[in-house]
Amino acid sequence: MTHLVQLNDTPLALDDPALLSAAGYGHFTSMQVRDGKVRGLDLHLDRLDRSSRELFGHGVAADRVLTYLRTALASSPSGDLSIRVNAFTRDRSFIDGTPVEPDLLLTLTDPIEPTSEPPRLLAVEHERTAPHLKHTGTFSLTHEIRRARLAGYDNALFYNRAGHVSEASIWNICFAVDDRIVWPAAEVLPGITMLSLRAALDVARETVDIPLSALGDYRAAYLTNSIDPALPVASITSPAGSTEYKPDPASADLIANAYLRIPWQEI
Repeated sequence: MTHLVQLNDTPLALDDPALLSAAGYGHFTSMQVRDGKVRGLDLHLDRLDRSSRELFGHGVAADRVLTYLRTALASSPSGDLSIRVNAFTRDRSFIDGTPVEPDLLLTLTDPIEPTSEPPRLLAVEHERTAPHLKHTGTFSLTHEIRRARLAGYDNALFYNRAGHVSEASIWNICFAVDDRIVWPAAEVLPGITMLSLRAALDVARETVDIPLSALGDYRAAYLTNSIDPALPVASITSPAGSTEYKPDPASADLIANAYLRIPWQEI
């Protein structure tokens, strides 16, 4: 079969046009690299292996990933950058259950700085397919971000059909109450930063159902991912009403100090 790939009115030269169609099914992990080191590197490697076993029936060895990461770093003029590792396959036999070792596509970009302003979130009912996987099916996430911005907000927060908070579009979320940090019990993507913070926090931490009606019971809310380890939330608007959060130095320091305790790991 002949493949022709054309961008607008210009044909593109691709050695393997099947890459375009194959990239629709797969998973990825994104990491912030500083001086050739990554926080939670072991968790990124575990995510790639575990998710590949589930989606392709074949894991990805940590040594293989590290070799590719080191090759990518060697080609970069700086040890400070962002790296995204996509796992996918051009071998369609995986659909029938044949174990297939996935390809890995590494994308290197400039380092991403943390978000500067506390976002105003619009809560929408949305449940991701296979939420435990960081999969490439991100259409719905982008769609909800766009809808939130068109409505005058900065981003979207998700709640499930039971009316319980789960996660934000590209972040996990946690809440501060008394001397505790609380995480939603709803199904979410177990983010690398979330897992690392849970292990590093030296205060009581809980995982509980958080109904929309209870958002006002918390002193503060924080978004967490590899870019924003503790991004304070300005407000959440939901069908239950609007909740505004004031700066809370005590809980912000707790999370920031926990993040600093997460060790850097050499690639």
